[in-house]
Amino acid sequence: MTTDPTFQIQGWCPGALRPMLSGDGLVVRVRPPAGRLTPAQAAGIAQAAQAFGNGLIDLSARGNVQLRGVTNASHPDLIAALSGLGLIDADPAAEQRRNILVTPFADARTLALAAALQQALAQMPVLPGKFGFAVDTGPAPVLAGVAADLRLERAADGRVLMRCDGAALGAPVEDAAADAVALAQWFLAAGGVTDGRGRMAALIARGAVPPGRLAGTVAPADATPAPLPGLRPEGALLGFAFGQMQADTLTALAALGPLRVTPWRMLLVEGLRHLPDLPGLITDPQDPMLRVEACSGAPACLQGLAPVRALARRLAPQVPIGRLLHVSGCAKGCAHPGPADVTLVATRAGFDLIRNGGAAEAPALQGLRAEAIDLKGLF
Repeated sequence: MTTDPTFQIQGWCPGALRPMLSGDGLVVRVRPPAGRLTPAQAAGIAQAAQAFGNGLIDLSARGNVQLRGVTNASHPDLIAALSGLGLIDADPAAEQRRNILVTPFADARTLALAAALQQALAQMPVLPGKFGFAVDTGPAPVLAGVAADLRLERAADGRVLMRCDGAALGAPVEDAAADAVALAQWFLAAGGVTDGRGRMAALIARGAVPPGRLAGTVAPADATPAPLPGLRPEGALLGFAFGQMQADTLTALAALGPLRVTPWRMLLVEGLRHLPDLPGLITDPQDPMLRVEACSGAPACLQGLAPVRALARRLAPQVPIGRLLHVSGCAKGCAHPGPADVTLVATRAGFDLIRNGGAAEAPALQGLRAEAIDLKGLF
């Protein structure tokens, strides 16, 4: 393990009704229904970010939008503004349950499945705060690399499957809503939760097998790589350094069409046939900033032990195409929970360097000074 595991695992994600305190104020997460925002909703979020926060907007790895710098005093007015846009749930419990990630390239069938799954949430048992669903039944599967506990996918022959994360095979769906509820109930009964936490993949790894036909007999279609910025049949896919933008940028994008929020910290502008020229956008698929991940770091994060984004920017040109650098403010590794080719983790003694691993794994080098770090020869 890394030598400085000084961080606190919250076990839950921020919401709009239950924000999380960070170093720059409250983080308020908005969960757009099915990952879609109308132009009015996107413009309203941008206006609210300026009026009630610090004007910074993050795109999360769960396909959500986060407003930063909100205060206890401004939070009620922010909720009122977001409620007027149709973006607020009835209560924090309902907000937490609505942890459904829908492929940005959804077809009509996929949107119908997502709607059925959302309707079924009220019938679900109480699940851990990070328990989530992925609806990945579009023309090509793209969410394999995104965390989820229950996955709606498609087989090579087009059939819809329900698959437990960590299992190789899925079950052909008879009733998506009923199957999801049944698997959620089984997850609890099989001991998937300890002290309020638990993930499906961990339960499957312990040898647990879902009952009857829900155990699965069909392999999902082969996954496709996460997309890069550029023009697609659905519109223009646009990236942002570290998934963060200014409110003014979102205002300008809202004027171009409806938006789809992706789990790759990018936005898709529906129907747009050109790449807009706006400050802060990444439109080149070879941009080195697409090969680095970095959290907010200190001082924006209370658990960050050092600033990290300036270091990530400096090192990005040294990362070869097809490789990944992760720079983390602590060993929690929020920006990229999985392994990277090279991971740099801030500690109280400098930075630890981990090769082919995650932020909490054993370092190959320790106590590196940020200004002295050079990645040449490491890839």
